[in-house]
Amino acid sequence: MHLFYHPSAGSGLLTLDSNESAHCTKVLRLATGSVIYITDGKGMLCKARLVEPDPKACVAEITEISQLPAERPGSLHIAIAPTKRIERFEWFLEKATEIGIDRIVPLYCGNSERRVIKAGRLEKVLVSAMKQSFRAWLPELALPEKFENLAGQPFGGNRFIATMQAAPSAHLGKVCEKGADTMIFIGPEGDFRNEEIETAKEAGIMPVSLGTARLRTETAGLVACHTVNLVNCL
Repeated sequence: MHLFYHPSAGSGLLTLDSNESAHCTKVLRLATGSVIYITDGKGMLCKARLVEPDPKACVAEITEISQLPAERPGSLHIAIAPTKRIERFEWFLEKATEIGIDRIVPLYCGNSERRVIKAGRLEKVLVSAMKQSFRAWLPELALPEKFENLAGQPFGGNRFIATMQAAPSAHLGKVCEKGADTMIFIGPEGDFRNEEIETAKEAGIMPVSLGTARLRTETAGLVACHTVNLVNCL
């Protein structure tokens, strides 16, 4: 099964953009009559028949439409510091999308090694991972936020900050609540600064551990993502 992305997927005829069209015709070599699937990234999954395999503007006819339920009972948000090597951050985006995540916030902290990101490229990574894992939900890539600003914003759920400074007993898997909206703060390689931990506590953000090992930023983000999804599956 081949999945394509179109933000306005719906009934009738649909024209894929140039990138999706090229992949459809030049890479997959699909022909007239081929069955494909198209998602809008918001839970809609459309079955379609290719009627015009144009490498610049493929036209497909929608034959079935399904609105899929939410992937988990509560939303999952991860605010994570972009890594110095951007490919490691892209790896996190890819794998988190495959596992299941709702929103990613690039987080600028006191010890951050990277403060500039190219949102367009990162969006492409998310779309590609969504299609690869045959998901109908595209994670939101939020605008970058400074740690202190995001910590001070209201959030209608539980918030945690992953740090090596947390007590061993305060593991995310033990305190994460099934079905609750959840936000997890993941810091840079040098961890959060002491004053950031204190700011988090004052804002009602609970320090948690992800285990006894010292993890890279992108690994910590993925462990947090998997942990919350696992808790919601139990």
